[in-house]
Amino acid sequence: MENFAYILDYLPNGRSTEHGFHRDPVALALGAQELKLLEILLRPHTPLTVGSKIPLVPEAGVAPPIDHVRRRLTYEELTTSARTELTGVLERVVLADEPRFLRFVNEAPAVSRRYHLLELLPGIGKKTMLAVVAERSRAPFTSFADLGARMHLAHPERLIVARIEQELSGASDKYRLFVAP
Repeated sequence: MENFAYILDYLPNGRSTEHGFHRDPVALALGAQELKLLEILLRPHTPLTVGSKIPLVPEAGVAPPIDHVRRRLTYEELTTSARTELTGVLERVVLADEPRFLRFVNEAPAVSRRYHLLELLPGIGKKTMLAVVAERSRAPFTSFADLGARMHLAHPERLIVARIEQELSGASDKYRLFVAP
């Protein structure tokens, strides 16, 4: 269950669907934990800014700014603005929960004798994967900066962001690493 979401787009006049036009203010958001794309119905007179993190459940007796989550979205249902904001928001999510994503790099196993889960990250081939596995056997990576320095990668968090974007866009792949099915 998602407790927080990041706003990708805010539509104060609603949006058109195949069932007609809804005039309720709507926000398109990304769940912070399970990385689900959500359509959120807002309470009246709730101003939101794109990229902000909002609670989806009550916290300390304070009601969230949302009325309810209307439904889960597919990548194709996102507006152009939401797709544009997605990469930046995903970077914030990955950097905010760095231990979770580093755990994947430190613990990802081989799937078979010829294939490793690290190879699912865009930009990681056999050679880099073997170097990462050898380096993590010496000592686990403690941060993205440590991973970048030891593996000579400029922005290692962007590899994870690219993989999450692939999973959200519906790329046909046997493995789901980060996004809930």
